[in-house]
Amino acid sequence: MTVALSPYRLGKAREVYNIFNVFNALSWTFLVGNIITIFAMRLDVSSTYIGSINALLYVAFFFLPVGKIFAERFKIISIFSFAWIGRAVCMAPVVIAPIAAVLGHRELALSLTILGVGLFHIIRGIGMIGNNPVLSTLSAGPDRGSYMTQIQIINSAVGMFAGFIIAIVLGREPPLYLYSVIIAVGIGCGIFSGILVRKIPEPSVTESGKKINPIGIFREALSEPNLRQFVIILFLVALISGVSRAFIIVYSREVFAQNDGMVSLYSVFGGLGSLIIGMLIKFLVDRIGAKPLFIICIIIGLISMVPIVFFPAGAVSNLSTAILFLSFLFFMLNFGFLGAEGIAQTYFLGLVPLELMMDMGILYFFIFGISGAGGSLLGGLLLDILAALNIEKFIAFKILYIILIGLAVFTLFLQRKLTPLGALPFKGALKVLFSVRDLQAISLLDRLNKTRDSEEEEALLGALHDTPSQLSMKGLLNRAKSPRLAIRQESLRAMEALETLSPDAEKALIEDIINNPYTTAYISARILGNHKCFAAIPILRELASSRDYMLAGEAIIALANLKDEAFLPHIERIISKTKNPRLKIMGVEAFGIYQSPNSLSVLLDILRGADPPPYLRDEVVLAMASILDVENQFYPLLIRFLEDPSLISALTADEVEKAAEFCRTGTGGWFLRKKPGLNALNKQAKAFSPAVQNYIKDRQGASFSRWILELPDEFCQTILQVVLSEAVLDDELVSYDRLRLLIVHWAAQELKTWAQKLKQ
Repeated sequence: MTVALSPYRLGKAREVYNIFNVFNALSWTFLVGNIITIFAMRLDVSSTYIGSINALLYVAFFFLPVGKIFAERFKIISIFSFAWIGRAVCMAPVVIAPIAAVLGHRELALSLTILGVGLFHIIRGIGMIGNNPVLSTLSAGPDRGSYMTQIQIINSAVGMFAGFIIAIVLGREPPLYLYSVIIAVGIGCGIFSGILVRKIPEPSVTESGKKINPIGIFREALSEPNLRQFVIILFLVALISGVSRAFIIVYSREVFAQNDGMVSLYSVFGGLGSLIIGMLIKFLVDRIGAKPLFIICIIIGLISMVPIVFFPAGAVSNLSTAILFLSFLFFMLNFGFLGAEGIAQTYFLGLVPLELMMDMGILYFFIFGISGAGGSLLGGLLLDILAALNIEKFIAFKILYIILIGLAVFTLFLQRKLTPLGALPFKGALKVLFSVRDLQAISLLDRLNKTRDSEEEEALLGALHDTPSQLSMKGLLNRAKSPRLAIRQESLRAMEALETLSPDAEKALIEDIINNPYTTAYISARILGNHKCFAAIPILRELASSRDYMLAGEAIIALANLKDEAFLPHIERIISKTKNPRLKIMGVEAFGIYQSPNSLSVLLDILRGADPPPYLRDEVVLAMASILDVENQFYPLLIRFLEDPSLISALTADEVEKAAEFCRTGTGGWFLRKKPGLNALNKQAKAFSPAVQNYIKDRQGASFSRWILELPDEFCQTILQVVLSEAVLDDELVSYDRLRLLIVHWAAQELKTWAQKLKQ
């Protein structure tokens, strides 16, 4: 049982662990990444030796049980830290190996290399017992999957960066001592990463204490059909992945005669492939499921090996072709097979019951280790046998990859029978793979059917709004006919986010507003208006008087969005007569959308009513601001006023001062002094401040009313002048500070407009 950290401690621990992963990735790349294979090939080793070096990578998995024994006596963090420091120190013999090679002791250099790498992976295997408990503790919470993938992305990005540095340092034919320098830096990074681990809180876990019985674990796994099928597939995937990626380095050196720096540069492309597939899996795996992604990754890996078989011998000597081809191979092989390895573990976690997770986890790593190590050894041995038979390297690698392609095809055949585990069908996933919107929308709809959690359902609906897809239209229309109200609402709301509606969708929505009042009709009315469905105008007019006030309100707003000017007088009568506050608010919003100056009188009449509530006053003022074409500027001013209504005098004074300053600076040039109308503007600007002061402080609107009427007709609509000049004189309206603030703001904007036009 894992004890969760507090949010603060979890955040601090994650920061440390992220830094640890940066130095850990640097250490890995500088110590046992492709750098070791490149160095060994400088010493003209056999393919069997290369296979042995790569096989040691998988030896670590067989030492997990040893780590478990240590975990019964020592703290997890102590084991983790000691092992990470120890594995780095164990690479010290490899620092000496290049020097021994320079001195002519080739065999000693090779022995030191394989000794150091072997010890590195043995100690690593013991320390890996701490990786899962630490990661389980740090990834606790709703963002578990996202954080785990973030770690993979950090490792891939840092590894790619480190590979690029190695490529620059090595260049064409570097002196062997540079390998000693690179490995020494890797040891330093490894020791530092081991020290950093000590700052991570000790994970609290309860061990079952059960003895590990590998034979019993294998027997139990093979007795269950689904797990047996996966074990066989995992074995093949690990074998193909390990051999194909390991020997592509040898292929680059021996067939294309690429130098150390170029091979390191190709490894950067491999890291890029790993990084991108990690990001894609993070984005997709929770959307379409693990099985189709597993199959797709194997297909990509298979396709990436095919060019090796058909690559023409005559193109080998072409440098440009070789560089492009090898860059493609490194990228695609890592993209496909590292993606397959990652998604295989995700599928495994969904396949195995929680109570069997520990035992089956050991099985998972054992299978990985056996296939990876065995494949690397057999691959190297095969190449050496073919060389002994005097078969050219170019042909030998074709034979090797033909075998791997055959195994990949067989793996794909087996994958068809894998348990779906709730994933989309392969054909459906493949169809939407190249469209992120389509993939998200269809996947979210699929998950929406399975969820039983209201918060998750809300999150999925939000995601559907954020990622609208026309491809989901058919599914949404089917769900809009569901007998469950919640499902119909969800499908309609998702449909609302689509850019366009199909004719079938418009027809379905019109039927919905007719047949489903008090339920989903109001949503459909809103969608029809937002999507400019003019065919719905007749029925929307009828429903504007519906007893379903939500439907009536949305119908009114829809007609406003459709600019049905002829129906505006009817809407004004409906809003004037209704006592329903919600319907009044929606009608007021519609007036703002229409932006008809004639509606100002209706809005002012609402304020003259019997003590309208604050929220209705706000809507009325905002609708008036929209009609006066100052809503964007006035809205933040209104928010500031509502935070502290006592600021009414200060806010209006600011409006007056800003307008006066604009008039002075905007019309102060010598070439404007004789401009017609300038004197009238200056006179109006001087009269603005006292008029506003009388209106705001003394609540006397006579001078401000005259000021409004004196605005030039060419800059201000007459109807606005008449309505607003009367409003400032109305004793019933003078108590509404919101309205007074709006009128002063509008007047200030009109004064600025006048000055701006004079300047033009």
